Amino acid sequence: MRKVLTTIIVAAGMLVLVPAAASAWAPADGARIHPGVMTFTKGAQCTSNFIFKRNGNTYIGQAAHCAGTGSADETNGCLADSLPRGTKVNVEGARKRGEVVYSSWIAMQRSNEKGEEACAYNDFALIKLRHRDVKRVNPSVPTFGGPRGSGGAKPGDTVYTYGNSSLRGGATELSPKRGRVIDRSPKGWTYDVYTASPGIPGDSGSAFLNETGRALGTLSTVAIAPLPGSNGVSSIVKEMAYARSHGMAGLRLIDGTERFNP
Repeated sequence: MRKVLTTIIVAAGMLVLVPAAASAWAPADGARIHPGVMTFTKGAQCTSNFIFKRNGNTYIGQAAHCAGTGSADETNGCLADSLPRGTKVNVEGARKRGEVVYSSWIAMQRSNEKGEEACAYNDFALIKLRHRDVKRVNPSVPTFGGPRGSGGAKPGDTVYTYGNSSLRGGATELSPKRGRVIDRSPKGWTYDVYTASPGIPGDSGSAFLNETGRALGTLSTVAIAPLPGSNGVSSIVKEMAYARSHGMAGLRLIDGTERFNP
């Protein structure tokens, strides 16, 4: 049984015990929706990243390219075609389909973005969850716990991620992975990361934590050159800042309820 803490309030000379409010989130060990659950957008399967809140609504993140309508090698979000906002998404563990309410690709095209790194690496979308499904959510990353805020990394740092490709056929032994940052782009939009086993199709969008448990980024690409087999991890700090300035003001990433424990 979970213990509920109480708060002691001094009022009119008496000590009054007031039950603490119940957690807004489902217990981590029983939550049906959490970072790492699969998402299905018009048949394309990806892995969700973090949990977000804004104006009382709850969102789960995925890669913008999960709603792309072109070929798999179309990664320039300022040019690639995408399904519109409002597209329905099946979120693993949810009773009702969510919907895409923000796409960095759509935002960049509407604002005529010219930044080379932003166009190449701003790969972030938000799926709004139905209110009836929020009670099934826990924001902790499986296996590793966290996140605790967001932050960056430098070459040589250790990182942690949880992929969930359907190509693994339900086997989760290779889902949690540890890796290392190899390089960071000049403007900080992306990190080149090697993990023990690289991300595969279906892992797209999955969450990366830095070595202190902060949200680092989201899996965007698997590189062929110049670092074959490396993962391109887009900076969540950059992606969230762009979202806030393009229609999602007040967006915040939600900390996990479980302690970061790599």
